[in-house]
Amino acid sequence: MKSPGNSKYVKKLNRMTIVNIIKENELISRQQLAELTGLTPPAITGIIRELIDTGFVKEVGLGESQGGRRPVSLQFNSEAGYVIGIEITSQEITVALADLKNMPTSIQRMKVAMKDPNAAVKELIHIINQVIFHKEHKSKKFLGIAIAFPGMLHGQEGTVKRAVNLGKEWNGFPLKSILENEFAMPVFIETNSKVAALGEKWFGGGTSCENLIYINMGEGISAGIIMGECIVQGSQGYAGQIGHTVMIEQGALCNCGNRGCLETICGIPAILRKVNAELPFIAGEDALKKYLGSGKEIGIKDLLEVAFKEESYAREVLRQANRYVALATSHMINLYNPDAVFIGGKLAMVAEFFREEFREVIASHTFSEVEDATAIVISKLGADSGVIGACALALKKILKTPNTEIFDEIVDDREQKYKG
Repeated sequence: MKSPGNSKYVKKLNRMTIVNIIKENELISRQQLAELTGLTPPAITGIIRELIDTGFVKEVGLGESQGGRRPVSLQFNSEAGYVIGIEITSQEITVALADLKNMPTSIQRMKVAMKDPNAAVKELIHIINQVIFHKEHKSKKFLGIAIAFPGMLHGQEGTVKRAVNLGKEWNGFPLKSILENEFAMPVFIETNSKVAALGEKWFGGGTSCENLIYINMGEGISAGIIMGECIVQGSQGYAGQIGHTVMIEQGALCNCGNRGCLETICGIPAILRKVNAELPFIAGEDALKKYLGSGKEIGIKDLLEVAFKEESYAREVLRQANRYVALATSHMINLYNPDAVFIGGKLAMVAEFFREEFREVIASHTFSEVEDATAIVISKLGADSGVIGACALALKKILKTPNTEIFDEIVDDREQKYKG
């Protein structure tokens, strides 16, 4: 005999299944839903009634007849709700808006000092309120907020475990609970590279990939791993931390406390420290030296501009960083055997520029049949991969997780209105 709890879960699961079938089909009938799910017509009718009443599904005319009356066609209403996606980095906050089906829009970036978590979150709350209360969004129903965060988190709590690129002040910071209390809606938080991998799976080049890896090349180096529909987490959420794989024994000290981590070679701060320290002592003429007399340190844009223009010290620095990232990528391929590896982040264009060398390193360190079968793809989501992935995370939690309470809350609201 099924317990009431089990029955409630089964109902949630059935509702989630039906929503996603309707979402994935332009038009579909109740009869087709019954055939695809094995649910009885009365069960289908009850669930569809709820979904129509709550706005997630709409009736849009008559479909093709298979004999007898023409069935009423159903369509997913992508504008029934909206989600807000956010990416946090050490220097800025990026925010985007997405409906329940389409590519996120209205992507905006704002420079924000992140050292003090309380001040940073105060600014974040202001940014979210600007989105919610924008004059064009007054009629929109917001269902959730998701954040791509540059650090490790305590599971479902959304409390910061460690964020080496933001600072120790963030350790233990209850980011999720603060935002949920402020906005009275679900808040989902996940590590940025894992979120970016999800963005590739939902909106990027990975829609047809069963298994994929996303490598983030930016301030830090990290990986997001998708196997089937699942983000690989590891027992404590540390899966994919390739930036803290030791590549050089007794190398430079990393923010994590170890020495010789990949991030100490290939992360943007490490690259710029190396360049600004070494360039004055480089013999002969070099295009990068024109920046020395400007009174400011060389930035990543300066470095990329020179490296892509001509053979130079800048190009050699980036070539070396590229080879180390390629070596780390080969380790990931050997471990997970993905269909594709997507390279994204602020330095993805480095892997694109040195594409042949990147592929050569992988070929030298993987089985030939595995290397041949693994696509290496520069992400077309570009610098927006994190914020787009955050929108994908919110949609996945809302539309594909039976335990998410959002549908229940909306249905309960409807029933209360009817009782009133």
